[in-house]
Amino acid sequence: MRLAVYRALAMRRTGLVLDECFRGHDTGPGHPERPERLVAVERALRERGLADRCTRLPLREAATDQIHRLHRPDYVERLISACRDGAPFIDVPDSAICPKSYDLAVLAAGSVIEAVDLVMAGTIDNAFCAVRPPGHHALEDRSMGFCLLNNVAIAADHLTRRHRLERVLIVDWDVHHGNGTQALFESRRDVMYISLHGDPRWVYPGTSGWATETGIGRGEGFTLNLPMRPGSGDAEYRQAFDEAIAPVVASYRPQFVLISAGFDAHRADPLAPIELDDSSYDWMTTRLLEFAASHAANRLVSVLEGGYDLDALGRCAAAHVAHLADATGQSHSQSHGRQPVDPEPD
Repeated sequence: MRLAVYRALAMRRTGLVLDECFRGHDTGPGHPERPERLVAVERALRERGLADRCTRLPLREAATDQIHRLHRPDYVERLISACRDGAPFIDVPDSAICPKSYDLAVLAAGSVIEAVDLVMAGTIDNAFCAVRPPGHHALEDRSMGFCLLNNVAIAADHLTRRHRLERVLIVDWDVHHGNGTQALFESRRDVMYISLHGDPRWVYPGTSGWATETGIGRGEGFTLNLPMRPGSGDAEYRQAFDEAIAPVVASYRPQFVLISAGFDAHRADPLAPIELDDSSYDWMTTRLLEFAASHAANRLVSVLEGGYDLDALGRCAAAHVAHLADATGQSHSQSHGRQPVDPEPD
């Protein structure tokens, strides 16, 4: 029934996960990862008419077994208990929580799964998931850097298991290295992780993201880290895409593209010394859409990570979604012929 309803909305081929419930993850006064981030994103989308150009996707809770595949049950239980008991944070003070935080983290992870299932079904071409709490620092057994459950990683694992994909690409352009995502997949080759981020000598988390980290064991060669020195901007990022990322993607031939879409490498952002501007997110989105069109039948889902200057976050997220929506008109005839996949939970 759900699939039939969304096929009826196929004229709008970009999906959008955006719901005020995610503002309920209360991180407290002065915390940079605050509910107002989603207010800024929604306002910018509405001002540009983008909310009406997208298909609003349903929210869905991740199943316990989907979470436990990547996060240890004892960590999940600690997180549940900490939220239930009203603890102010889990593991590190940066990872602020409230009584609703675990439930919303499960809803965030599950809603990204819903988006990838609908893309795999051919119901939509791509999607942007404006969810919180964010995820790419979350490790198997603990929280870090505002992140509780690793939304992108859980979706990537779901694609390899439920949909039996052999090559899933995650591109992480958040300014902070996604140490959690790398750690979860560095021994695997069915998920390739590519990250552009501030050099770990100067930028959080400072413990990973070196160019020498290329994977472990069977996963050797399936991690690509591109650390950027302070002051790097559009020219350096373009060079990284042209000389490093494009050849690797062409060789890997991904069947699905996931984006850890942090907008905190913008020059206005207060948390890192990288100097991207609004236009940088325009062309990076275009390049990743090209990768998806060339190798992955246009299948792409983008998931919000960081971005802490509210004006820059809103503008860049809206530009990102505009490119996703513009691309669907060009790809509709191709995506219409996909073999449907029933997007039911595992």
